[in-house]
Amino acid sequence: MTGIDSVLLKQVIIHKVGNPSRGEELKLSPAPVALNDEMVSKLLTRYLLGAFNENEQYRFAHLSDLKLNEVYNYVSQVFEAPEKFVTVSALLATFLYGRSTHVKVKEGELYVALFEEVPFENDHVKALGIFKSETKETFLKIKPLADQWELTQEEGINIHKLDKGCLVFKTAADEGYKVCVVDAVNKQGDTQYWVNDFLQVIPRADSYHHTDKYLSLCKSFVTNEYAEKFDISKGDQIDMLSRSMEYFKTREQFSLKEFTEEVIHHPEVVDTFMDYKRNFEASRNYEIEDEFDIHLSAVKKQQKVFKSVLKLDKNFHIYIHGRRDLIEKGVDEMTGKKFYKLYFDEEF
Repeated sequence: MTGIDSVLLKQVIIHKVGNPSRGEELKLSPAPVALNDEMVSKLLTRYLLGAFNENEQYRFAHLSDLKLNEVYNYVSQVFEAPEKFVTVSALLATFLYGRSTHVKVKEGELYVALFEEVPFENDHVKALGIFKSETKETFLKIKPLADQWELTQEEGINIHKLDKGCLVFKTAADEGYKVCVVDAVNKQGDTQYWVNDFLQVIPRADSYHHTDKYLSLCKSFVTNEYAEKFDISKGDQIDMLSRSMEYFKTREQFSLKEFTEEVIHHPEVVDTFMDYKRNFEASRNYEIEDEFDIHLSAVKKQQKVFKSVLKLDKNFHIYIHGRRDLIEKGVDEMTGKKFYKLYFDEEF
């Protein structure tokens, strides 16, 4: 998140939340942290807010009634009556403790923080943050000892690495608020209790979400299903990834019909892609629209993971940016080694 230097950290309280399945305790703090040092407040604010991507938004949800979502309820209470901050923070910690029974869930500190003047969507709003620090790092501290120096070991938190976080903006309350989420520890694992069991949030169906998820779908399909079901080379995979990214970079709107015709081409591959899309959506419990506005920030984010490099043993890397028809693959009959033949007009 950018522009956070002007954010006001009004209150923050820290509770200790263990894993009850291992007999670890829940230790509740009776009062907020004293914020007497302005520099510490600034560092804490940067640690808590710096990892969020404000374009990637979620909302609180519930199968039957939004008001039955516990965290949504607690957040609403703080927004409506800030004097309940300490009481509600203890309820949040207690609720998280009850959701921390998975064997891989680590003990850690739960921070609940109330912010003002948070930059969001061309405005400055109030926000409530819920964060959990699980990872400790070892630091060396140099201290003077008589006429020499002494090295001591200390454990602490790396303020550049937020483990888990949830930032709820005081806007769109009837829709489950606008929420940003960080889960740096368990992005793909089976311990996503933070997002699914505790917060119970789902992505907001906006242009950023659709763009980001469709590019993830394309990458997953080309890397896995396309390579497995069809007799293609690594160069063919990279070519389709490049065409997919080029489509999103050069269009303002996405059309599934246009995309399948221009990028995928072959009817049998299109049918396989559509089947894969349905399974992809079902396994993640969301749907991606067939037409939507393309969000450039999501394209830039995904471009970092769309690899266009063909690695040949440990000797050569070929960067492929398009024109698969100018690359020819073969096998040398004399040596039995594979080769690529590249056609070009100029050498730079």
